[in-house]
Amino acid sequence: MARFRDVSVAHPPLAVTFFDEAPRREDVPARLASPFHPGPPAPLARKAAEALQQRLKQGPWDALWQPGGGKMFGVLVVAEAGGRLGYLCAFSGMLDGAWNVEGFAPPLFDPVARAAFLPSGEAELAAWGQRLAEQVREAEQVRSRLAALSAEHERVLAGMGARHAANRALRHEERGPLEARLDGARLQALEQESRADTAERRALEAAHEAACEPLRAALREVEARRAEVEHLRAERSRALWWQVAHSYVIPNARGERLPLAALFAPRPPPGGAGDCAAPKLLAQAYRHHLRPLALAEFWWGMPPLDGRRQPGGYYPACESKCGAVLPYMLQGLSVDPAPRTASVIDDPRLLHEDPWLLVVDKPVGLPSLPGRHAPGRDSVLVRLLPRFPALSGPLFIHDLEPEASGLLLIARDPATQAALLRQFARREAEHRHVAWVEGHVEADAGVIELPLRGTSSAPLEDCVDRVHGKRAVTAWKALRHDEGRTRVELVSVTRHPHQLRIHAAHRLGLGAPIVGDTRFGREDTRLMLHAEALTFTHPQTGERRVFTAPAPF
Repeated sequence: MARFRDVSVAHPPLAVTFFDEAPRREDVPARLASPFHPGPPAPLARKAAEALQQRLKQGPWDALWQPGGGKMFGVLVVAEAGGRLGYLCAFSGMLDGAWNVEGFAPPLFDPVARAAFLPSGEAELAAWGQRLAEQVREAEQVRSRLAALSAEHERVLAGMGARHAANRALRHEERGPLEARLDGARLQALEQESRADTAERRALEAAHEAACEPLRAALREVEARRAEVEHLRAERSRALWWQVAHSYVIPNARGERLPLAALFAPRPPPGGAGDCAAPKLLAQAYRHHLRPLALAEFWWGMPPLDGRRQPGGYYPACESKCGAVLPYMLQGLSVDPAPRTASVIDDPRLLHEDPWLLVVDKPVGLPSLPGRHAPGRDSVLVRLLPRFPALSGPLFIHDLEPEASGLLLIARDPATQAALLRQFARREAEHRHVAWVEGHVEADAGVIELPLRGTSSAPLEDCVDRVHGKRAVTAWKALRHDEGRTRVELVSVTRHPHQLRIHAAHRLGLGAPIVGDTRFGREDTRLMLHAEALTFTHPQTGERRVFTAPAPF
């Protein structure tokens, strides 16, 4: 038996829960509070939220308490034309795999329009994904064969090296008396033996290269096909997301309607925009001519991995998804002004410019590059393009996370990029960071070598993988201690997403998360990580260059 009814009609029946007793006049808000206000909800909204929480406790919602199962819920206190008060309920996204659940406000997209294109689009993406997986497996097979060849080559080479070393020792022992007797013929024979050993080694290396080259060529071909499939899949995904965004119909209190895409144009909406509880509640109220009075959104279920939501906790609307949606939806209502948001992020500071490279100081909060599905998203690259239109994302030598700040090195052509990357790979160049970490780090300095796997959402322990992970090395030095924290210098010997954050937080690294690391530590005023120094040799002039930008913390 189904645990709830998934309503498949375009607009499920209105489900208003009316208060058993008429609220006191002083409890009825004169106007709607801003959904972005972080304070506690109005008493009527809290009463409605607590009633919904009791319903959730009694209902068949066990999945909410599984890892990753918690979500935001919302209630909206509304008034009928006759004055009777009640409330609507909604959840963010889907609930147990359903968009429409009896007793909750429906989603904002047009289900008929969505059904006309989304299933075929998702099937197409799945097919692209299958092709991509096949090419990844093919590449891994070729790499495995290359690794086997290399292992066998190293085994034979080691044996040959031991034999050649023994030969050298014998020749060295024999050469002294021969030189004393001026035995030129035998000395010449010894030289010939030495040259023969060298030739044998060169022949072995050449044979190994000849055996590997077809596999390397096959791997290059596979990787080229994989890159093309990734590109085509990403393009199709972007096109499909634009279709999805146009299927969302966003109303406001004036009776106007816009597609979700129009509210974010010219950039694509972020994923999940329009699916939060508050937009669903307002749309349902407008659809049935109800006057919104008070809103409350709360978390229910297992807390997320970052710990930033707790069951029963009330939270304001998010700026990233609802910052463009709710202000439009509230037009025509009497609403308290929204609290002032954080100041506008400064432009990156250009420290050096020449025909081959740029050095910029990135402010905190600004991504280095736009997202793959949002090429117009605000970022260092997007802000630099009007002045340097030939720049492209892949020419960035390093990428700093949005939460970090500091120096970025950007090549202006592929040859300069390749030369700079070689310097960093050979440790002839350095990108030095400074950070505050939680706790008292006992040692003075060290090197952390923990191989890392993909880290987009894995728990901390799963980020380190000694079997399948990629080599990741960080050199560090403690600078000073202050009030239970340690200021450290960090140098990435290798490049890996989130490497410094993982190496700092992991028990086999520093065991001390960076201050403000909401994923592996706890929230603070900001992520206390700053790239403070760049040292490299200019690929064109040969000049040794050093750039510094003091940390703002």
